[in-house]
Amino acid sequence: MFDDFLVRAMLAGIGVALAAAPLGCFVIWRRMAYFGDATAHSAVLGIALSLTLSAPLFLGVLVVCLLMAIMVSSLTGRGFAMDTLLGVASHSSLAIGLVAVSFLTGVRIDLMAYLFGDILAVGPKDLILIWGGALIVLGLITWRWSGLLLSTLNSDLALSCGFNPKQEQLILTISLAIVVAVAIKVVGVLLIAAMLIVPAASARTFSSTPEMMAMIAAFLGTFCSVSGLQISYLMDTPTGPTIVCVGAFLFILTNFVFRIRR
Repeated sequence: MFDDFLVRAMLAGIGVALAAAPLGCFVIWRRMAYFGDATAHSAVLGIALSLTLSAPLFLGVLVVCLLMAIMVSSLTGRGFAMDTLLGVASHSSLAIGLVAVSFLTGVRIDLMAYLFGDILAVGPKDLILIWGGALIVLGLITWRWSGLLLSTLNSDLALSCGFNPKQEQLILTISLAIVVAVAIKVVGVLLIAAMLIVPAASARTFSSTPEMMAMIAAFLGTFCSVSGLQISYLMDTPTGPTIVCVGAFLFILTNFVFRIRR
């Protein structure tokens, strides 16, 4: 477990977990689970765009995810129901991205690595990118914690306290796009939403304050990443899905324990 590539994989998983789990608390509080899924699916279109233009993968995914999130946010309430709009945007962007990738010639593409992650192939540059994105997300959440929390609870209350709910929504959207862009290498497009939601959902049963929930979610996300990597190494299973399976088992276990305690 102390080979170089395994150490890099562990550090990458921890970096993504520390950024995704606290952000997932806001996703749960705002009931934006499907929103996160739609943003993650649009990353496939960003991958196709990056490969076509020979641009950095992180940049292409980040731009497309931001455009998708901003488009959905701007169209909501203008004759479109949120769930319908997210359903159309999520599956359409995934399908268009997969079709666009199939048209690329002269480019060798491991589509499974993009869809389900390839954490064992994380290199030093990927590690710098993942931790840089994670620190940016954690910095944004810490800096705007009060505004994000008040906007989540009540937009009128946030306005009366001097916060702009639309601005806080934009910060949350940017953070979500950054997490999607850095998490592709770890868990892939189809499992990013699980890294956002599952640790936060598990932490909810044992939290009495929002701050406690965010910290417990970060700890549980880190535990899932490290444990999933070790189990994957010992049982020779796909690493990204194994990390999510550990999170799912932890969610079932925490809810079972909570019901017994209650």
